[in-house]
Amino acid sequence: MWHRRRVTALLSALCLFAAQSLPARAGDWPTHPVTIVVPFGAGGNTDMMARLAAQDLSQKFGQNFIVENRPSPGGVLGTREVVGAAPDGYTILFCASTMITLTPLLETLEFNPVERLEPITNVGTGAQVMAIKRSLPVTNLPEFLAYAKANPGKLNFTVAGTQNLSHFSPVRLFKETGVDIVMVPARNEPQAISDLMSGIADVYIGNAASLLPLADSDRIRLIAVSTPQRLAGAPDLPTVAETVPGFEASSGTVFWRRPERPSRSSRRSGRRSRPSSESRRSRSA
Repeated sequence: MWHRRRVTALLSALCLFAAQSLPARAGDWPTHPVTIVVPFGAGGNTDMMARLAAQDLSQKFGQNFIVENRPSPGGVLGTREVVGAAPDGYTILFCASTMITLTPLLETLEFNPVERLEPITNVGTGAQVMAIKRSLPVTNLPEFLAYAKANPGKLNFTVAGTQNLSHFSPVRLFKETGVDIVMVPARNEPQAISDLMSGIADVYIGNAASLLPLADSDRIRLIAVSTPQRLAGAPDLPTVAETVPGFEASSGTVFWRRPERPSRSSRRSGRRSRPSSESRRSRSA
């Protein structure tokens, strides 16, 4: 299970964070509760990981680590909260690395999270799985792509919020393969999976940790994984790259903090991020 495999490394990394990042207070940190900001809704994979970590960290340090959800497109609300917090280690962010790097390319922000935040530790790198509703007359990715091309605009895919990996992965895949398919966003991953299970959505590309337990469902079918190699826990599940060479989609889930001093590039740029013309074209596509 995730927290049993990763908790030792996680605790070691946060102890090192306390010792190196807060030298004047390292021996005492934390003296009061620590807030873990999750820029997603409750119930999704990232939220569950954060809550497992918070439980273990509370036991380790003898202080409460409290998870607060701040869902918004691109995680902007939660990221802004941590960027604006005191750089004392009591407000930290927990999210995918892709959210930090991609959001500045898609939003005009008053800060650049790449420059205003620094990673504490990578908790784990997550794979994505492509799932379709079982009633579709296909059984694998090549058949699905062929069926979707033969029925342009008639199928839909759901995403767990926007401007995150569950959004970018299918958009990229369908653009690269020339598939015309409609996006129907869900608020979060539980809703996305529910929409797929109920037949509202035709396809969803989401966290492997959430979808692999549904492999035997009579409502959905798992047809591909986003990693370069097949998963050890699901060796019969082909990779997307076996059909679309070079395709890969995964992201590390990381604890982030605001450093005591912003980077030099952040000070030079006035802590502003603007989308490039290429990213604006991608967003409108």
